[in-house]
Amino acid sequence: MQQHRYAIVGAGPSGLSAARALQKAGIEFDGYEASRGVGGLWDIENPRSTMYESAHLISSRTTTEFAEFPMKTDADYPSHRTLIEYFRDYAEHFRLTEHFTFETKVTALERGVDGLWTLRADGPDGPIEARYDGVILANGTLAEPNVPEFRGEFTGEIMHTSRYKRATQLTGKRVLIIGAGNSGCDIAVDAVHHAASVDMSVRRGYYFVPRYIFGKPSDTLNQGRPLPRPIKQFIDARVLRAFTGDPTRFGFPKPAYKIYESHPIVNTLILNHLGQGDLRIRPDVDRFDGDTVHFRDGTIGQYDLVLLATGYTLDYPFVAREELNWSGWAPKLFLNIFPPPVDGAFNGLFVMGMIEASGIGWQGRYEQAELIAAYLTATPDRRAAFRRRITDAPWPDLTAGYRYLGLERMSYYVNKDAYRRAVREATAELRGDVAGGGRGIRSSSPARRAPEKVTA
Repeated sequence: MQQHRYAIVGAGPSGLSAARALQKAGIEFDGYEASRGVGGLWDIENPRSTMYESAHLISSRTTTEFAEFPMKTDADYPSHRTLIEYFRDYAEHFRLTEHFTFETKVTALERGVDGLWTLRADGPDGPIEARYDGVILANGTLAEPNVPEFRGEFTGEIMHTSRYKRATQLTGKRVLIIGAGNSGCDIAVDAVHHAASVDMSVRRGYYFVPRYIFGKPSDTLNQGRPLPRPIKQFIDARVLRAFTGDPTRFGFPKPAYKIYESHPIVNTLILNHLGQGDLRIRPDVDRFDGDTVHFRDGTIGQYDLVLLATGYTLDYPFVAREELNWSGWAPKLFLNIFPPPVDGAFNGLFVMGMIEASGIGWQGRYEQAELIAAYLTATPDRRAAFRRRITDAPWPDLTAGYRYLGLERMSYYVNKDAYRRAVREATAELRGDVAGGGRGIRSSSPARRAPEKVTA
């Protein structure tokens, strides 16, 4: 039988998940990583890393780690230094490192008429070209900065948080942080100890989640026993109010949405600093004028540095967008993994890690990889039935009924419980283990199946 081979682009948590799942399934693969080693953005020395010195996990260790490889630390929220060592240990323990070529940037992926993919890359010893039956894209979602445009011109420094590494970059400066995501709030807490002044410009309200509730990491409460959406929103909103108070008293707008309809801020230290007068909340920016920033409410402020905590945009620059079924801000993929079949066949691309969810962890990403491996090793009949399901049947609801905000960063957001359940069911179906959790593939009329190169 012909041996098929696949490529993995990226050696961060998603790429390592893919490598481990293919390894366990006996599928041949090669990995490519632009940086010096494994770990992705968690390696602060990686030129593409968006990590900063004070960064820690915002989900707790036990809800984030790989199930088969627990972390050695007892810290509930480990630092990036601990995490990069964790990924290196994981890769060495399972002998994944030897499958990757490092300091190698993939520059192009092109599908031939035979269905095979040609991968081109720039490596340390020159150009690389290789052909594969399929490619798993695991190059991350938090590397390409989203830089908005503003009216006017700012004569100070403008910097995206992707370039922020340490608090000394802010020493003695009048700082305006635009945006209040988790990174923006972390940096604001750093800034109050070093900057001359700190303001934060926000356009919407947020929900703030403490890291500990009743003495335990907040994301471990009710773990594995998800409450129905209305009940969870009702209870959690009131628990948070009891622990954090009302953020509007510190200047934040009142959220125009319910809790969990946008990613919450896992940082209550910023509320402490607001209460101490260490920083101020300002409204949305209207325009720049020299070192002066005009806000929407007519107020102004003078600054030396504008720090853009405005998030990231999805970026798969080495492959044509039509191959990924782009729609708006993100590819539209079945379970955020599979481009829809064309003429009954997949194109051989699979996407890893294109999910954002509160508490899904790296085990959730590993389950994505297990699903890909299950498809590649399934019988031809099960693969065909799986493709027909994607084409003919409604796709599962990955929101669990939450009405997520129509923001770019939420365009590939899922509910962790609904998502992991759907992925596990699909994996069980492909393995023929319907009794183990799947509900069976819906029957449909046999579709014409084009030749494809994804059989194992």
